[in-house]
Amino acid sequence: QVQLVESGGGLVQAGGSLRLSCTASGNIFSLNNMYWYRQAPGKQREMVAQITSGGSTIIHERSMEGRTTISWPGARNMMYLQMNSLKPEDTAVYYCNADDPINRYWGQGTQVTVSS
Repeated sequence: QVQLVESGGGLVQAGGSLRLSCTASGNIFSLNNMYWYRQAPGKQREMVAQITSGGSTIIHERSMEGRTTISWPGARNMMYLQMNSLKPEDTAVYYCNADDPINRYWGQGTQVTVSS
């Protein structure tokens, strides 16, 4: 089992930056991939970015390409989402997600609010 806890959300002005953190505990060395998702009010949850245990990254949300970096350093217990040039449409609850060969795990989410 793995537990995920997000942090780093908050209120930021448009054009600002935030770094979200995901703290993983438990059997973290079983994890294959980690992800960031987000869910805006009234919208479906969408995948923002993915990183594999080998370090390959994909930014799935096209609107965030070029201003978002996902990282999962060697200690494996922390994963990050660096977001720059934030826009009001980036306002959402951001969720950390991870998978191992059997299960999918979710954090509780962290709110990001971007004011115009």
